[in-house]
Amino acid sequence: MSKRKRSTPYSILELASVAAQSTVQKTFENSLDLAQKAEKMGYNRFWLAEHHNMISIASSATSVLIGYIAGGTEKIRVGSGGIMLPNHSPLIVAEQFGTLGSLYPGRIDLGLGRAPGTDQVTAHAIRSDRMQAVHKFPEEVSEIQQYFSAANSRAKVRATVAEGVEVPVYILGSSTDSAHVAAEKGLPYAFASHFAPAQLFEALNIYYNKFTPSKYLDKPYTIGCINVIAANTSEKAEDISTTLVRLMLGVMTGDIDYMQPPTKMTAELKEVAANPAFQRMLKYAFIGSKAEVKQKTEAFLEETGVNEVMVASHIYDPRDRINSYQIFSEVMQELNKDS
Repeated sequence: MSKRKRSTPYSILELASVAAQSTVQKTFENSLDLAQKAEKMGYNRFWLAEHHNMISIASSATSVLIGYIAGGTEKIRVGSGGIMLPNHSPLIVAEQFGTLGSLYPGRIDLGLGRAPGTDQVTAHAIRSDRMQAVHKFPEEVSEIQQYFSAANSRAKVRATVAEGVEVPVYILGSSTDSAHVAAEKGLPYAFASHFAPAQLFEALNIYYNKFTPSKYLDKPYTIGCINVIAANTSEKAEDISTTLVRLMLGVMTGDIDYMQPPTKMTAELKEVAANPAFQRMLKYAFIGSKAEVKQKTEAFLEETGVNEVMVASHIYDPRDRINSYQIFSEVMQELNKDS
């Protein structure tokens, strides 16, 4: 029986992973299909990431993809997980998300991070002065909030399509830095524990202890991200997970390729999965049957105390991926019923 006293919303972080032998167009179609099914499964949000110069990830024009997903769904919240703010002008971000917020009222989220979402050479090609913007991240978050304010109608520089539009801002982080920003500004905080779990608890403690209530939020709100690969049997889940193992091996060695079809879990792949660096990076990768994923998810929720859980998955076959998200939805519904 769960010790939690509240129901926990569950959401999806979509990277639009491009599979071998597929196309970018098909990847986007699969993302929309997943969002439509996730909406019926009870998922709360569908967030799109921002990555650049990576053949395996198609979520680079994040705001465009958000419009595509929101336009093809009815009620699920759609947002950015996130917009890497140092890559962009705050004014342009406000205009883009003000437009989205007007087109899809009450359904758009603006998650903001400060990582480049790519390698340093590409980051420089995106914005040559981005390092200055990194240091100005808190100020640029405030700029965006000002552009969304109805009071900005008297300013010399305006994002007229954003003024008065309701688009909540979330601060994203994979270390402790952004925890300070989220706490000081009184904004909700999402932590990337699905790939960078090392500082999760330290970051959460900073956020909770330093949180200052604001007009946006009266008490802390946290989202924890995990990887989930669920299947009808443990053996099937293990086989499906070989796609993730091979993908992370490519990340660790700098040899990034398209998402590869699963294979049997060989001795070599088991050795990779047991590597300490791999284990550290994927501490919160819950792979297995429904019962196994449920046990691991419940432990994660109780250990962290996060208000919401967000799931990422790298699964080659769209049918296996949808089945995994269906199983996780059932897991969360059962856990929420117990709570």
